[in-house]
Amino acid sequence: MTVHLVKMAVGVESIPHLEEIQARRLRAAVEAGGPAVLRHVTRNTPRRAEEILDGGSIYWVIRGFIQVRQAIVDVAEHADSDGTPACALVLDPRVARTELRPMRPFQGWRYLAAEKAPPDLPANGTEAGDLPPEMVEELRALGLL
Repeated sequence: MTVHLVKMAVGVESIPHLEEIQARRLRAAVEAGGPAVLRHVTRNTPRRAEEILDGGSIYWVIRGFIQVRQAIVDVAEHADSDGTPACALVLDPRVARTELRPMRPFQGWRYLAAEKAPPDLPANGTEAGDLPPEMVEELRALGLL
């Protein structure tokens, strides 16, 4: 059974900002002589890695809302520069926009059941153009979206 992760994108202001940060990290990995693989390093290894690798994604919370997801391709062992063990979530660099879902702040990552994950938006646009997520949520609550 597939399970996803949800994670706060700390310091990220928007979806383009997340894409820019990840593109920089990917370039830096290649320039350092590593493989062209996008990794998100986290301290703890998910115990449910098999379920995550069965089609799971990481859902990013940006400015208080789940806004996008990326498929998780692998869950690999990693060591920080000082040798501390960590976990590298290998991500598909493609970002899929999702229906906005409000999330309260939390630390680390959380599991997200597949049936509770917000659906992807059509590839041809966003839920309400480039409106701020707070406004989209309010319009949805009023039944206007």
